[in-house]
Amino acid sequence: MPPSDEPLFRVVRGTATESELAALAVVLLALNTPEPLPAPVTPLAAWRRPSYTHPISWQEAA
Repeated sequence: MPPSDEPLFRVVRGTATESELAALAVVLLALNTPEPLPAPVTPLAAWRRPSYTHPISWQEAA
C-alpha cells in the first residue's frame, strides 16, 4: 500500500480522553508488529520410549 499524505485517523467530533488515546495507540502498535512465529511442535511419538523387547525374542525375529 503506497503511503498517503492523509492522516491515519482524525477525531471528527468531541475530544479524545487520555485513556482513549492510549487504547488507540495500543491498537495501532499491535497492527504494526509482525506476527510471532509458531512454536515448534514436538510430535507425541517423540515423548515415548521405544517398547522394550528382550534381546532373544520372537518380536526381534520378525
